[in-house]
Formats: sequence, structure tokens, C-alpha cells
Amino acid sequence: MKKPLVITMGDPTGVGPEIIIQAVCAGAFADLDRPLVVAGDQAILQRAAAVCGRSYETRPGSRLALGSTEVLVGKYVLPLRELSRLEPASQNYGQPQVSSGQAMADYINWACDACLAEEAAGMVTAPINKQALQLAGLDFPGHTELLAERCRVDQVVMMLAGERLRVCMVTTHCALREVPQRLTKERILTTIRIAARALREQFGVETPRLAVLALNPHAGEGGLFGDEEQRHIVPAIAAARAEGLAASGPHSADTLFWFAVQGDYDAVICMYHDQGLIPLKLLHFEDGVNVTLGLPIVRTSVDHGTAYDLAGTGQASPASLVAAVRMAAHMAEKQERVTRDAGRGKIKA
Repeated sequence: MKKPLVITMGDPTGVGPEIIIQAVCAGAFADLDRPLVVAGDQAILQRAAAVCGRSYETRPGSRLALGSTEVLVGKYVLPLRELSRLEPASQNYGQPQVSSGQAMADYINWACDACLAEEAAGMVTAPINKQALQLAGLDFPGHTELLAERCRVDQVVMMLAGERLRVCMVTTHCALREVPQRLTKERILTTIRIAARALREQFGVETPRLAVLALNPHAGEGGLFGDEEQRHIVPAIAAARAEGLAASGPHSADTLFWFAVQGDYDAVICMYHDQGLIPLKLLHFEDGVNVTLGLPIVRTSVDHGTAYDLAGTGQASPASLVAAVRMAAHMAEKQERVTRDAGRGKIKA
């Protein structure tokens, strides 16, 4: 049996539990050739099933080593690793508290450790509340920073992806006025390197074609609209190409995405958050996937938040979760193949 993927339940007061139930009951994973385990809370999942109008039963034990309980949702069996025992009455929708934040962290940490121990093939995260995480004593802005520290990795790259477009960010969550100060040749080059390696090893793209965007309109128009291109971006691209990476640019952002969507590039390296996220969400608003590149493990996530306005209604779409699970399964398959090939090479040597 292949190693399982772990789905973390996310914020107990958000839509995470409901989209897990909805996806499973819709049979979205019935054809997946890799087992799944949910890291979460039995009582909270049961409440989510009731909200979604689904039958729910539990039985002790699990056919998977990582599971501790089996949940029967409709006609499907879902292995569950119960890591918290919250009282649903105290977990009001949209009102996370310290216990909620601690539970979110426990799900993430356990899943990450299972991946690092090679007991799981990857992890897929449902949305969390960053403030609740910090109330529980974890001083991290979100999933990415927590996972980077736990994996002992200094630099990671946020990629948002769908079937038609992949975008990777050089800078992420900061004020727009801070972006030019954060751009350096080394930071851009590191983003290109991490993206290229991940596309090779986790997506099976033999020679990733990377389009590197300019920061300014018309790629700076020869310095008329800014000089970040000449000072930082052009040198980073030149260095990447000297390393044998298929990076091109700086491309003007107002035209490049049309070519990327036609299939001319495997990913677009974007200088700031909205430069990449606006076109990505225009094409993949419901089925976009957030991927953390540069970790020693596979990690994907839904491309949306806790959606407190929908929590408790059973109306949240599971489309992004389904896409995240399928992408994680694809990435795990590719990464395992790379590992096997490397092992054979060592044996031959």
C-alpha cells in the first residue's frame, strides 16, 4: 500500500471540517490510488457532517497505521487521527479561541512530523486562523512559517497553481511600498532555483521554463519607470541562466500571462503578491491550490481562508480541497520516483 496523504482539519470554527466531509461524501477521492488520513477532531467532524446533512458513524481502530479511528461518512470510510477532543458547544463558528488555535497547531505539527518520518507521503492543509494560532502561543504568521521552522528550512517559495497557470512569489505578504526594498538579486535567484527544482522533482517537468516578471510597467521602459529591473531582476536572470536554468525576462506583466496560459511557460516568477494572484484567481478562483516549495516534504493547501461567513451552513465549496489533494498525490508520486531513481543510482555507483 502506498503511503497516505494527511489532511489537516484546520480551524475547528471555520469551513475546514465541512469541506472535508463534503469532498469525501461526493466521492471526490474514491478513485485516488493513495489512502488519506485526516488529522483532526472526531466531535467537530461529526458536527460538520450534521451541518452538511450526512450520516456519520465511528468505529475504533483503523486499517492505516497513522489512523486511530475510522469514520464512516455516508458510504465512505475515512481514517482519522484524533489529535484533539474539543467540545463543539464551546467552538462557536467564526470565534476561534486558544483551544482552537492549539488544536490547529497540533494537526499541522503531527502531519509535518509524519511526513518528515516518511510515514506519510505529503500533507494537505485546511485553512487556519492566524490570530488564534498566535493566541495559543505560536508566533507564526501562518502555515508556511510554522512548517519552514519545523522542517529547518530557511527559504521557501509560495506557489499558487491550477491546471492552466502556476505563479511563484518573490515577496508575499507585505505592503506594496515595501516590495522594491525587499527585492534583491539573491532573493529573486533563490526563488527561481527553488521553483525550478520543485517543478523537476515534484511535478515531473524535466526542464522548467520560467518567465520572470518585471516589477515596473513596460519592464521599467529603460529606467524611465524605475530601475529595479536593471539592478536586481536582470542580474538574477543572468545568474540563473548561467546555472543552466531556463529563465527568461524581465517580462512585462501586462502581456506575459496570456502566453503563460497558452502553455509557453511552466511557471511565472512574480515580484509581489497581487501581481501573480490576480490572474491566478481569475482563472482558478475555486480550484486554485497553494503549494509551499522548498520544503523537504510535499505540502499543498486550499487557496482560501476560513470563510466564517459560510461556516456552519454546509455551503462551502470543497473544490479547492479536492484540487489540493489531487495535486499532493501527483507531487508525492513524482517525488517518490525521484527518490527511487536516486537510490538506484547510488546502488549502481
